Amino acid sequence: MLLINILCTTLFGGCFSEGIINPVVSTSGGILKLADIDPTTLDPAVSSETTSAQYIMQIYSGLLRLDNNMEPVADIAQSWEISPDGKVYTFNLRQDVKFHNQKAVTASDFKYSWERAASPATGSRTASTYLGDIVGVDAVLSGQAASISGLKILDNYKFQVTIDSPKSYFIYKMTYPTTFVVDQASVKGDSQWWRKPIGTGPFKLDSWVSNQSLTLSRNDNYYGQKPALSRVKYSFYSGVPMDLYETGDIDVTGVSTANLDKVMDKAGPFYRDISISSNLSVSYISLNCARPPFDDVKIRQAFSLAIDKDKMIKLIYKDMETRADGLLPPGMPGYNPGLTKIGFDPVKARELIKASKYGSVANLPPVILTTSGYGGSAGSVLQAMIYQWEQNLGVKVSVRQLEPDRYYYNTREEIDNLFDMAWSADYPHPQDFLDILFSAASEYNYGGYQNPDFNSLINKANLTLDKEAGFALYRQAEQILVDEAGCIPLTFGENYLLVKPRVKGYYLNPLGFAQLSEVSITN
Repeated sequence: MLLINILCTTLFGGCFSEGIINPVVSTSGGILKLADIDPTTLDPAVSSETTSAQYIMQIYSGLLRLDNNMEPVADIAQSWEISPDGKVYTFNLRQDVKFHNQKAVTASDFKYSWERAASPATGSRTASTYLGDIVGVDAVLSGQAASISGLKILDNYKFQVTIDSPKSYFIYKMTYPTTFVVDQASVKGDSQWWRKPIGTGPFKLDSWVSNQSLTLSRNDNYYGQKPALSRVKYSFYSGVPMDLYETGDIDVTGVSTANLDKVMDKAGPFYRDISISSNLSVSYISLNCARPPFDDVKIRQAFSLAIDKDKMIKLIYKDMETRADGLLPPGMPGYNPGLTKIGFDPVKARELIKASKYGSVANLPPVILTTSGYGGSAGSVLQAMIYQWEQNLGVKVSVRQLEPDRYYYNTREEIDNLFDMAWSADYPHPQDFLDILFSAASEYNYGGYQNPDFNSLINKANLTLDKEAGFALYRQAEQILVDEAGCIPLTFGENYLLVKPRVKGYYLNPLGFAQLSEVSITN
């Protein structure tokens, strides 16, 4: 889904030293209290990073959702049928679903929501990726049409979606926020409507004061299982989570590397509260393949060979994350444990620079790494890589830091030679990583990686309905990407949480989100 907001952990001590924040939670009666930061947006058509998504997932809903096994299941769509040729999906909607303003949800609301997402006026950077398989979406995205020809309303509670070719992953895309339904009356004519959104989810927005707080209340008319919590209150910039956890002011917190030793002390007060789980996410360095010097594959390979990932994971991450040699995390269908990695070899790296079209380090243009954050500090991980590139290659890399909103929503326009990225799965399918991030036509291929064989394999895999056969093709494509250093994979994520016994049902799924409607409090 989602670009992981790297800044959050720096502010609040989440589970990674650079990675996704885990909300911090306290409870009082039926109120769950969390500490976090403001969402960038609450518009599901626009959101593309994890901080905003964690709120959007509670306020809105769509046709389908992912269950606890990460499989698509019914949500607003109570059932669906797929045509024999795999191109036409017929969705049958529940008839008891209402927006928070009590207006009934019908098929026309979905049509409006998707056409609005694809409209150039909305400015969505996710619509082409998550709706682009639907016939007619391209025409709307380009401004040539106002309606999506592949959407057909059959009656108030039934509509058909025609896609351009059969694709095994399409049904997973129906769980992504871009497909969520919004209320047309509340959206039209108000550019700031998303600050007081009307959704269909288990919680509704009560209040939002920027830089202070955001409060959700239970949607008592929710069509699904009603949340046990009456309210969820987020306090922004409220203090150091571990300190608040120690004093009993909050009941859940992510664990930072700074606190790992005392948390993992079996004789200490926190060890009984620790919860560790895997996360379908990857952090990596993306290389601008369309810009010197990374237009030369040998230079890309050299920069990859010059990084000692194992040393960084041990000294900086304290083994809280695992080394990534490819893009697909362990636990992801199609994961290849036999992937041939590039590894760490400074001698070979220097030889590759000599064999490149640049001939020597002296002929390389200035190398700038673009990153997100405040205060001018690149962070310990990036600093370690910059140091290794200078020591092992003799290349000095400078840093240009951007405010997070500007970085995550304008990446394509802002990148220099290198930029750091982290990606959390939208759904458990290799297409969500390899195709979305690196295929030639993808909106998210910010580095401009191009390889005809890679693209051909991805296209074949996307059209292969036999899952295992498709996974084999994705593995071949991933190996090409790794061999050519289309990016530099760094680590796969892990969730480290402290949870007080009185908070029940709070956990992070493999996508890194807590389903707050399943959380309850015991006294």
